[in-house]
Order: sequence, then structure tokens, then C-alpha cells
Amino acid sequence: MPSPPHLFGRTRQNVVYRAGISGITPKVPTGPARLEDAARRALLRRPGGRRAWAYIYGGAGAGSTMDANREAFDRRRLVPRMLRDTTDRDLSVDVLGQRLPAPVLVAPIGAAGLITRDADIDVGAASAERGLPYILSSQGSSPMEATAAAMDTASVTGTASVTATASAAASALRWFQLYWSKDEPLVDSFIARAEAIDAGALVVTLDTTTLGWRPWDLDLGSLPFTRGVGIAQYTSDPRFAELVAERVASAADDEPVTVTPQAVRTMLEMARNHPGRLLDNLRAPETRAAVQTFLDTFSNPALSWEHIETLRERTHLPVVLKGVLHPDDAKRAFDAGVDAVMVSNHGGRQVDGSIGTLDALVRIREVVGREPTVLLDSGVRSGADVVKAMACGADAVTLGRPHLYGLSIAGRRGVGEVLDNLLAEIDLTMSLSGVRSWDEVDASLLA
Repeated sequence: MPSPPHLFGRTRQNVVYRAGISGITPKVPTGPARLEDAARRALLRRPGGRRAWAYIYGGAGAGSTMDANREAFDRRRLVPRMLRDTTDRDLSVDVLGQRLPAPVLVAPIGAAGLITRDADIDVGAASAERGLPYILSSQGSSPMEATAAAMDTASVTGTASVTATASAAASALRWFQLYWSKDEPLVDSFIARAEAIDAGALVVTLDTTTLGWRPWDLDLGSLPFTRGVGIAQYTSDPRFAELVAERVASAADDEPVTVTPQAVRTMLEMARNHPGRLLDNLRAPETRAAVQTFLDTFSNPALSWEHIETLRERTHLPVVLKGVLHPDDAKRAFDAGVDAVMVSNHGGRQVDGSIGTLDALVRIREVVGREPTVLLDSGVRSGADVVKAMACGADAVTLGRPHLYGLSIAGRRGVGEVLDNLLAEIDLTMSLSGVRSWDEVDASLLA
């Protein structure tokens, strides 16, 4: 796949500055702090916006892990080198045999349907237009097949910052994030569907065998899955349909719900988010049974290395373990034959007081060496962050909350602008630091 244009950053700047001649300024802010603030204001103006903002922004406990992620980046400083010819630059990388236009994957974030019903389709399409892989979430709000189809269309028709030729050549790169269910046949069904949509890797999330303590959501009594938001992968799955049918047939004695106006609104939301006609869903016992079945099965506290060892017999896809923070776990993962680990603390959403991911990355790289594929998730907010992560030994990073901030502000176009701005800043940071490719980026670039 061709590399992005060597004037990527300048091209993006020129688009913004030329619009400024006519008094047009970006609707989607270009800096991380203003982007976050604009997204918060946009969501809080909408019905249900408080719940959406709490879920997207909030972390575990007091939020100290979110702070640790940022502090790890802020503590490291770039030391640009001068008088080096950086006219021609190459941002592209190879990750698990796939050529990416830049070392960026768009992270999976469950229940993005809190922002807009077609959130996954919009994020996937914007990613595909730029040739960037989107990691489809198990907790998506659109079936993976629908998102994949939208990505394939966008990869051909896209005319964003990366050239249309490069975008089409990427063949709508996508990975699939697997939450390991308590029901093993459901796990196999998800894997088979991921293979059928030509996913480039299976990303197994290790750190959410149960939900962390999240005060932002708890104080609102809000869990999106209880309203049917973020369970579209399940309600579109044949094995899950069997589980729901079994529950309905057994007339399971679910805990009764106190009838209040909010309970009625919740049932309406369940019905809207369930496949099929609204009136039919309101009458059907399967609507509430689907939510209850999901809550009973979606994660598996018993997940162990023995489960991971079964994957080689269950899939041909490269396997990535997401949520690794300790060097011993990383070493064991590679000894077990996985293809990559993703250093992640779930964006600070699971364990309060956890290590920052950039610090964990450095420790892991020291133990496993330079050869294995190590990805970084959690805390990335800017192009400079990406360069720092690569200098610390990452093979690529994932971008999480910022792309949903763009979605909150301006839909699919907003996602695209966030990605364009990130890629432009990566390019300019490389150039101004005196490097032309990632081969020239290592710890010597950092103070």
C-alpha cells in the first residue's frame, strides 16, 4: 500500500487555514482539551446526554489510572534533532503482516450507540476512508457484518487525507475484539463471524472479566446494556438467539422490575434497540430476555491461560491479548504462541490506581525484547503521544475516546476530522523532530 503523501501534515494545515480566509473555523477542535470539552457540551445538550458522557468519559474509582496514563506521556519529552533532511517521510508500518498507512488503529469502545445508533458504522467508515484498521467491539451497536459492509464501501469511495488509491488498497482493514462469554459455543460463533468478515486479527480482552467500579455510571444508575445499547453483536448471533429462546421457554424467574416512568422508558429503549419492529418488540418476551441473557453471559470471570491455549484450534486469525500490563504476563503470552499483546488498562476504566500504560510498555519491552509485536492502548491523545509511544517501543497504538468525541460533535465527519488531525500531527512531529521513518525513532529521541 502506498504511504500517505509526504506533505500530509502541511496539507491538512492548508485545508484549515484556507477555510479560515473565509472566516470558517473547524467545528471539531484540533487540540485534545478543547476537543474533549466540545464533545461534553455537545452531548449534554441532548436527551440522555449525561448518561452518554458518563459512560464515554468516566473511569474507575477516583480516575487515578486515567491520570497515570497521561502523566506517563507528559513525563517524557521529545528532543528534536536539527539539520536533517526530512523532505520525504514515511509513516507506514507493518503490523501482523498488514501494511498500515500509520501506526494507528481505531480502538473498540462498547456502547457507542449512546451517541448515535449507527456509531460503529460511522466510526468504521471514517477509519476505512483513511486506510486505518477499526477494531470492532463485541459490545458494538451494529452487527459486525453491517459495519464491515459499510467499511468496504467507504474504503473504495473515500477521498480523505490518505489517497483514495491507498484507502482502497487497505481493503477496509478491521480487527475484532472478543469478550470471552461464559457460553463457549457463543465464543465460537463470534470467532466464526469475525473470520467471515475477513477480520485481520482477534483481540481478546482480558481485563473485563467483570465490570470495574465506575462511579460516573453508578451515580446515574446507568448501564447501557440494560437498555439494549451495545448488544447488537449478540442479538444478531444465531447461538445467542438459541440461548434467548431457551430462557423464554423455561420461563426463567427474572428479578421483577419496579414499575416507574423510567422503567417504561427503559423498556421502550430496549424495544428500539432490539432487531425488528418496535411494536412487535414491545410485546415479545424475547426483548427483555435478550438483555437478561446478555447480562448473564457476556463476560467470564473464570477466563484463564487454559482458555487462551484453545484458540489455536479455534481460529486461523492472529491472536492479540489486550489488557496486558505485567512483563511476566507478556512473556507468558508470547511463550504460549500469541501473535501480539496490547498494553492496556482499558482507558483507566477497570482498576483504579493502576500503572500508566506507557510505563508498562517500557517494562514489557525490556523483558520480551524488540522482536515480538507490542501495541499500546489507553491515554493516546495527540500525534506527539504516538511518536513518544513508538520511541518507547510500541509497534502501533490505538486511539480511543478522541474518535468518539469527534462523533459526538459532528458524526462520521467528526470522526474523520479527529483522525486527519492526528495523522497530520504525527507527520509534522516526525518532520520537526528530524526523523523520516519509524526506523529512526527510538529512545534516543526522548529526554
